[in-house]
Amino acid sequence: MLISIAIPCYKSEKTLQRVVDEIRQVINQTPGYDYQIILVNDYPFDNTFSLIKKLCDEDSKIMGVNLSRNFGQASAKMAAIPYAKGDVLVFMDDDGQHPAEGILPLVEKIQEGYDVVYAYFKSKQHSLFKRVTSKITAKISEFNGTRVKGVHVSSFYAISRFAVDCYQHYDSPFPSMMGYLNTMVGKVTDIEMPHRARLEGTSNYSLKKLLALWLNGFTNFSVKPLRVILTSGAGIAFLGFLMGLTMVIRKLINPAIAAGYTSTMAVLLFLGGLILVALGFIGEYVGRIYMTVSHLQQYRIREIYQNTTERTK
Repeated sequence: MLISIAIPCYKSEKTLQRVVDEIRQVINQTPGYDYQIILVNDYPFDNTFSLIKKLCDEDSKIMGVNLSRNFGQASAKMAAIPYAKGDVLVFMDDDGQHPAEGILPLVEKIQEGYDVVYAYFKSKQHSLFKRVTSKITAKISEFNGTRVKGVHVSSFYAISRFAVDCYQHYDSPFPSMMGYLNTMVGKVTDIEMPHRARLEGTSNYSLKKLLALWLNGFTNFSVKPLRVILTSGAGIAFLGFLMGLTMVIRKLINPAIAAGYTSTMAVLLFLGGLILVALGFIGEYVGRIYMTVSHLQQYRIREIYQNTTERTK
């Protein structure tokens, strides 16, 4: 059985060698399995792709994909999809936190008939900031319906050949891989496994990148944000009607009562802010529609590298 392993690489020249060696060791020791490793370089401004070329020269089962600039992890994963030849495709990170021995349990679960199997890390070796933001992202995705409730999601997961083929038709310039897959397949589960500390450095996810991730979670495959704004607007309008009716009645009962300037300004500022938020969401949807119909690409490949010469045994 052939297993394709796709690894988005971002400033990983100090860790990638150890990650790849561990994958090869685990699969080579397991009869009946073979591997294909796809290394997608999402930061072509350091020596990571030079290391990828070296790994490709050492092993013809490894291929390197060098993107033209930093497109983001989701786009880097999508760049690996056309080259995945395996019966199962496994996505994992380049920092060593995902144990290579976890690949086989994920694959075995796929063989049971699941389309997506996530690794569930009960105790994550992440900073408090990363853990909190991950939980917020999870709640947003569950609210939007782009994440299966009760299933723990991580960036270490396996998908079936059917799911890989589904991705072949996904060409949005704002890829939300989990959300798209949940609209196509229904057989999703997770399995628990240990989470390890990073081999080097710290997480590359900045607040800016996380905000972009949240925005994708809000707007991809769902109009719920617009419905929330609509409901909020209707509720506030009804509340304003009741407040106005109350003020009229009070004025009729006691003409000496004066209208409050502070309360009036507070209401105006609140409503003005709500209107701007609503316009912002609508503008985001319209902007994404425009860039989609303009055929903005998910990614652009600068170079593909693979040694097609079989090694001498």
